[in-house]
Amino acid sequence: MSRFELLSDAQWSLSEGLLPARTGKQGRPFSDARIMVEGIIYRYRCGIAWRDLPPVFGPWQTVWTWHRRLAGDGTLDRVLGVLLSQADAVGRVDWSVSVDSTIARAHQHATNITRLTGASSNYTNPAVEPLDHAVGRSRGGLTTKVHHLVDGGGRPLVIALTAGQAGDSPMLLPLLGQLRVERIGRGRPRTRPDAVRGDKAYSSRAIRAHLRGRRIRAVISEPADQAGHRQRRGSRGGRPPGFDAVDYRNRNVVERGFAIMKQWRGLATRYDKLAICYRAAVVLNAIIHWTTALSDTT
Repeated sequence: MSRFELLSDAQWSLSEGLLPARTGKQGRPFSDARIMVEGIIYRYRCGIAWRDLPPVFGPWQTVWTWHRRLAGDGTLDRVLGVLLSQADAVGRVDWSVSVDSTIARAHQHATNITRLTGASSNYTNPAVEPLDHAVGRSRGGLTTKVHHLVDGGGRPLVIALTAGQAGDSPMLLPLLGQLRVERIGRGRPRTRPDAVRGDKAYSSRAIRAHLRGRRIRAVISEPADQAGHRQRRGSRGGRPPGFDAVDYRNRNVVERGFAIMKQWRGLATRYDKLAICYRAAVVLNAIIHWTTALSDTT
């Protein structure tokens, strides 16, 4: 197989019918849409500039335009949703989910754009470009934070972006709100996981009450300051929250998933000016993981 052939035939067959055949309503159909997808993957895997894309993928402007439109119209999110439905139908989704975030340093080419600092990113509609472009200043400089809600195998279910200085805890409820896996055939979409694993950053009274109200088991460690505050209040502090230390060890799947994601150099460092373009590449990376999982079952 050539170094430019980045998808197996089994992987491509799972997503071929879900992607458009042209860049727009008036555009000329592609002779091979697979080349467009593999060109996008190659660019993010290598972390190169669009202009440096090898000629085997065709004009770089065409590949970039295709990626920009897929990011703007939500096509990749719909593809991921269909793959999640297929995976759930064959029992490949482990509903004991884990949540965490990772930081991606923003390259200077991603920050030379006017942005309203301090503006919050758009959580409800990932296809809308946030005012701050999901770029903020943290200890590491100008950064973007990628939030993942993954299944028990570390494969992404929900993906969101915020500015680098944003906290993790406020993002858990929006991530759970976006979790929706359609059923194949009859039945309501599944929106409730069996358990949520998270580190100390997600330990709050509001989060635990929300999970308890939805009958979702919380596997979230308690920070020492919260435990000390509860103990100082005596009987008024209430009982310590339940914590399964053995199950908590499985939370590392989200960390391993981030390590796999950042093997794509264009995701480990953000070069995209627009947040929707960078997020679309993260979603494409998740699609590759799910097509790999589904192709193993065939």
